[in-house]
Amino acid sequence: MPQTPHLERHFTGGATVRDVVIGMADGLTVPFALAAGLTGAVAGSGIVVTAGLAEIAAGSIAMGLGGYLAARSDAEHYASERAREYDEIRDKSDAEREEVAEVFRGYGLTDEQIAPVLDAFQNDPKAWVDFMMRFELGLEAPDPTRARVSALTIAGAYIAGGLVPLSPYMLAGSLGAALRWSIGLTLTALVVFGWVKGRFTGVSPVKSALQTAFVGSLAAAAAYAIAKLLS
Repeated sequence: MPQTPHLERHFTGGATVRDVVIGMADGLTVPFALAAGLTGAVAGSGIVVTAGLAEIAAGSIAMGLGGYLAARSDAEHYASERAREYDEIRDKSDAEREEVAEVFRGYGLTDEQIAPVLDAFQNDPKAWVDFMMRFELGLEAPDPTRARVSALTIAGAYIAGGLVPLSPYMLAGSLGAALRWSIGLTLTALVVFGWVKGRFTGVSPVKSALQTAFVGSLAAAAAYAIAKLLS
């Protein structure tokens, strides 16, 4: 009897989703709070637009650079640990063999079953180091393009998010109307973004949507209130 192939589908875009979440969350929240705060203190939408665009430019560069440096740091850490493992299997072979054995004992294998694996690793240092990196240190080889992709993803998501609350100030005729449209558009975007983020990250979409909208609203309300008090 023919059997249906077993197909497993796993989500593998975790790093990219994380970058989009980081960039979009700040992109929606920070310019929204800035625009709301300036609305409470200035008389023209031109100032809000100018300040908002400047913040989006600075924020996207800073966030993108942060993502780049974080990814580079991960790659450098991996390379350093890998070099250390090569030194250890050369200089402390017996101790490293025992560490491998401890891993397999944790899965219920006996020393007799483990011995051939240890001998195979002894003859293949690369495979041995690969095993130690994953099962002893819990480290995966980083994508060599990760730093650049992370920077561009975070920066792009920040810009896309930041233009949402700022766009009404470019189009509306008055600050009051611009603020109302900005609030409506941004809250809608925050809810949708939170919902999608929840679906990807395994959190309740409703909870994620409400939390995201609440944080954005709180930041904007605080900025507007402070600007009103000080103006």
